[in-house]
Amino acid sequence: QVQLVESGGGLVQAGGSLRLSCAASGINFFSRKYMCWYRQAPGKQRELVADITTDGSTNYADSVKGRFTISRDNAKNTMYLQMNSLKPEDTAVYYCGADPYRRSILRGTSIDYWGQGTQVTVSS
Repeated sequence: QVQLVESGGGLVQAGGSLRLSCAASGINFFSRKYMCWYRQAPGKQRELVADITTDGSTNYADSVKGRFTISRDNAKNTMYLQMNSLKPEDTAVYYCGADPYRRSILRGTSIDYWGQGTQVTVSS
């Protein structure tokens, strides 16, 4: 059974930092999976924050460029999201996802595996 488990969320003041982790278990060929972080704020649609390809290339939403860094450690079956200079508008539940196809990651509607989400709250 595949599981993605996020951790590292919490409450932080504006300007602070958090590091989210997404640990995968029961997943075959983790290194061959495209990985992503989505977030969903109350009353808003889920949005793609960042994704990382199988060769380590990264892509970011304009709203987080220069502040967030996505990375992966294939030896540990884990993905990370380093979030710096946090803003109140970053407040959301953050979800990690994994899929063999990047198009699914970009669409966000047919991703094979999702984590349960971790709450990030940034106070002003």
